[in-house]
Amino acid sequence: MTEALIQTEIHGRVGVLTLHRPRQLNALNDALMDELGAALLALDGDASVGAIVITGGARAFAAGADIQAMADWSYSDVHQGAFITRNWETIRQVRKPVLAAVAGVALGGGCELALACDIIVAAESARFALPEVKLAMLPGAGGTQRLPRAIGKAKAMDMCLSARALDAHEADRYGLVSRVVPDAELMPRTLELAAQVASYSLPALMAIKESVNRAWESSLAEGILFERRALYARFASEDAHEGMHAFLGKRAPVFKHL
Repeated sequence: MTEALIQTEIHGRVGVLTLHRPRQLNALNDALMDELGAALLALDGDASVGAIVITGGARAFAAGADIQAMADWSYSDVHQGAFITRNWETIRQVRKPVLAAVAGVALGGGCELALACDIIVAAESARFALPEVKLAMLPGAGGTQRLPRAIGKAKAMDMCLSARALDAHEADRYGLVSRVVPDAELMPRTLELAAQVASYSLPALMAIKESVNRAWESSLAEGILFERRALYARFASEDAHEGMHAFLGKRAPVFKHL
């Protein structure tokens, strides 16, 4: 039997997906991205899971796309096969919070996968780069679009045009990652954060994620309108009333994720 390319674990209300191509430093091929997409959708549809973590290994989160697999593809191959669109973009369908726990290199597609997550926790060993220009290619899995939104045009141009790599602390200063932790604490700290997130009302988490993404992708006026409607909808939520009454009663809320 072929070994699974994605390993799935459940920790309370947190689902953990580990990229598992260690010999290839988790290079992202179609088979792995198919499995990752299926695993993400399965956890997104699991009512017992409130947050999802994607991680890799100690040496590499993911060392980019699998160049050996694509070196001889033609324009027709990638166009008709909907390369990237068909499976890499599955993560955009996930409504629950997705965290990336990154150690070692996150290069090319690996960096782009991390950028597609909602929160990036970086180990001190993490290195981020989009070196596709060295192959006369471009960061085509969202890199040229998500990176400028995360760190600004000037820094994104530098990374994309010169293949500049950022260490974890540079990535933190630029706003590419959410927080930096020692390597030995990467998974414990990420799981702690994910468990905290997952302890909150799932419908509220979904509304927040959708609203922040709308801010990222639309005008301020459109984003404010969307946010206001999302806020009004919270008043139809049983959890929101429980949260407010628990606050007034100085007790911990008991959310039913309704």
